[in-house]
Amino acid sequence: MLENLDLVPWWQAVVLGAVQGLGEFLPISSSAHLILAPWFLGWRDPGLTFDVSLHLGTLLAVLLVFGKDWLLMGLAGIGARRDPERARLFWQLLAATIPGAVIGLLLESRAESEFRHPLLIAGTLSLVGLLLLWADRTGRKTRNMESLGFLEALLIGLAQGLAVVPGVSRAGITMSLALAFGLTRKDAARFSFLLSTPIIAGAALLKMRHMLQQPPHMTLILGTLVAGFVGLVSIQLLLGYLRRASFTPFVVYRWVLAAGVVVWFLAGHPALNAGEGAARPASGAVAPAPGGAAHAP
Repeated sequence: MLENLDLVPWWQAVVLGAVQGLGEFLPISSSAHLILAPWFLGWRDPGLTFDVSLHLGTLLAVLLVFGKDWLLMGLAGIGARRDPERARLFWQLLAATIPGAVIGLLLESRAESEFRHPLLIAGTLSLVGLLLLWADRTGRKTRNMESLGFLEALLIGLAQGLAVVPGVSRAGITMSLALAFGLTRKDAARFSFLLSTPIIAGAALLKMRHMLQQPPHMTLILGTLVAGFVGLVSIQLLLGYLRRASFTPFVVYRWVLAAGVVVWFLAGHPALNAGEGAARPASGAVAPAPGGAAHAP
């Protein structure tokens, strides 16, 4: 079914593209922010096609940064290049993708309905923030990602599947486990980004048919470009930041946002079902339209 993207103003496309680019790679949960932003601001759900365009943008970002790494690992993995370390990492990443993908597919329908409640999102933001703080404070931070064992990589991949629940954050949960296994902050982030590449690509490809049914639209193009650019900047800035600082600011942000969600909900702003707009549209916002789609993490 075609979606009326004319109902999504260009400036909302810019804001949501920036939210996706930041939330996909920082440990703060893109899915939570793409649910909460319309809820806070009174916007309608822009629909599944727009969601796919945002994921394409972040896929481009991660490929621009890590595309060469994937090429070298792939060549080593199939034996076209002699590099045992990269070959082992290549197969570890592919194997670790499988449990996360299976969990994501099993929970996807519930994530689009039951898991969207603001209080649940506040809870996952808080709990994963606590896990990230614990792992950051107690992890040895002496290992690089090449030293990860196969079982450790599989466990990180398994945890990645939980990111289908808004507020968990793919980056947050995978970086937490990598830190707990003793990786340095930078290598925990690098492994998380590499592990996210097949999942983001798979999610985009599975839903690509929705985008192909839609005529080209400036909203889609703008959302894709902004998500890609902001995602690219986010990756580079986070990797540079983690060379010298901790995850504490992200933990504090998650807790502040969770508190804000609880206050907003208790102030009388009801939870929205998938596809609904806000009860009181903001100035200039379009009235809610039924049948929109939920965002994936």
